[in-house]
Amino acid sequence: MFHREAGVFKTSYAADLALYPLPMAKWSVAAFAGLFIAVAPLTFGAYYLSLLNLCLVAIIGALGLNILVGYTGQISIGQGAFMSVGAYTAANLMVRLGLPFWLTIPAGGLMAAAIGTLVGIPSLRIKGIYLAIATLAAQLIIEWTINHVHWISGGIQSSIEIPRPSIFGVRLTSESSIYLFLMFFVVLAIVGTQNLVRSRIGRAFIAIRDQDIAAEIIGINIFRYKLYAFAISSFYAGVAGALESYYLGIANYEQFQLDVSIDYLAMVIIGGLGSVLGSICGAVFVTLLPIMTRWGLESFGGLFISQGNLDNIIPNLRLVIFGGLIILFLIVEPDGLARLWRNIRNYFRVWPFSY
Repeated sequence: MFHREAGVFKTSYAADLALYPLPMAKWSVAAFAGLFIAVAPLTFGAYYLSLLNLCLVAIIGALGLNILVGYTGQISIGQGAFMSVGAYTAANLMVRLGLPFWLTIPAGGLMAAAIGTLVGIPSLRIKGIYLAIATLAAQLIIEWTINHVHWISGGIQSSIEIPRPSIFGVRLTSESSIYLFLMFFVVLAIVGTQNLVRSRIGRAFIAIRDQDIAAEIIGINIFRYKLYAFAISSFYAGVAGALESYYLGIANYEQFQLDVSIDYLAMVIIGGLGSVLGSICGAVFVTLLPIMTRWGLESFGGLFISQGNLDNIIPNLRLVIFGGLIILFLIVEPDGLARLWRNIRNYFRVWPFSY
């Protein structure tokens, strides 16, 4: 069989609780890790590494949102706002106090977690679309606060310039160095999420998502664990916002507006709710799809539309194609890319047999 499950026996609790119990799974993860950590920075050019860097930041934010939406069942349209909290916190600590990145990035996550906990308080009484409206209100309130409180945003177009991080006195200026810097945080986020969802807290999240009344009956403190979900999700968002500001060299509220929150919600829905792999696939899909669509229009759009008109309609046509592809994908596979991968994997598990 493809996964070679026959003959694999577990003889200890550690083996039973392993993230990847099958040898084939371990080899596959090791191969992908080697490909993206060791090979990609040496083979890809600066432009393609810049695209991968955007994907890495999106992966961290999508993992955090999936903890809240996919594993706990609490909808949120304020991920962009929590990212802005982390970004401006890290920027102010870096510029005003001169703190290093290994203090400013966790501080941005903690500040975002504190704000996210406050936003999660209404989740005790409301759920569904009403909770979505509450998080939307938080998005708008945080945007307004950043724009109008000058000691937070810097006062000049709400922008704070941030130098690239330095490690042992070496400034990370190249795309390959910042790629490895971001990859370190992505690996931490992936491993942390995988272990979180298998812990007691993660099992409580899943119980609340599946049936909150039954979870409360068996002794789960619904309010406390919902606040945990908001805090953890916002922490991931704050770290992602701080990393994005370090990468771009600036913290600006326009990077974290409502459309960014909607993009992150699309990432977890397209990738697959309640799946770490789905968060990764959804983040890469939503980040790269507009760029690939633009490439396709610029390459083949001239066959059907004159070049003068093409330059004018590419921005709008790109959004139409982007939205249409998302709708089409959700119709074909509503459970997301993670489900599509599981179907392919299950097929090869019994190949060449049909059962």
